[in-house]
Amino acid sequence: MLTINNLEVNYGKEIALSIKSKITFEEGNRIGIIGANGAGKTTLVKAILGLVKYNGSIHTNLLPEQMSAHMQENNYVVTMKIKYIIEAILGCSIKNNEKLKELINFFNFEGCLNKKYSNLSGGQKQRLTIILVLIQDSPLVFFDEVTSGLDFETRNQLMEKISEWYKNKNSTVCIVSHYYEELERLANKILILDKGKVVDFGVKEELFEKYCGNSVIIIQNDTIEDNLTKKFTRIEAPENLIAISCESKENELEIINILASNNINFKRSNNDIEIMVMNAKASQNKLNHYKKL
Repeated sequence: MLTINNLEVNYGKEIALSIKSKITFEEGNRIGIIGANGAGKTTLVKAILGLVKYNGSIHTNLLPEQMSAHMQENNYVVTMKIKYIIEAILGCSIKNNEKLKELINFFNFEGCLNKKYSNLSGGQKQRLTIILVLIQDSPLVFFDEVTSGLDFETRNQLMEKISEWYKNKNSTVCIVSHYYEELERLANKILILDKGKVVDFGVKEELFEKYCGNSVIIIQNDTIEDNLTKKFTRIEAPENLIAISCESKENELEIINILASNNINFKRSNNDIEIMVMNAKASQNKLNHYKKL
């Protein structure tokens, strides 16, 4: 569907994005794009959409109108009623468009149609833009920080709706997010960006095994937990946690038995994206360090 190769985006003298190795987005992929602020996530989306100049190759058989995107910033006439905004942008009447009525109902948005944009909540504003994206049923769709700034419950509701809408569709959906739990639930591939460069890209489960092992056991970083697990292989984790890599089921059961017998609470995971990303970056930093020696 889309292949990126040797791509570079510059903002003045600064390299905002540099992708040296080939990356391919295939039909039906659910791709999570993750990285810290300034990692190049939005720049990548803009390059693919043709919104910024770039050097290198972005090859696709799709026409520009076959791509759609929810970007971080969307501007609408704040004093206009929502139903008129929708009809003006889409060039159709709501009452005569069955698919549009389906989406409005799907997102429980009927009560917002007579409101002005300025009177919508953050979640309702996001629903409006999502509806305008989904109505296009594009083969390639981007959601750039679609739930940023929303509370936990609203985020979950929106992502569940997006996931449900695309459940049986062949669209390739790219989700830019810094909420790891969203990508754990929705993405089957992960693209990790850091300081404008690709750390890794691949199937979520394969990346997890590559950087974390078969599974990880996660416990609090306290003295008792620390002493009980010193002999096991630890990997990168947030400061308040200890993450133990399990290379086999036997290894995992040994750790769990020790923790359970000492009444220690723990979490077992084979898809924790936050820990996977931390260890992927650590691995990349070590590799870069060795290259400089």
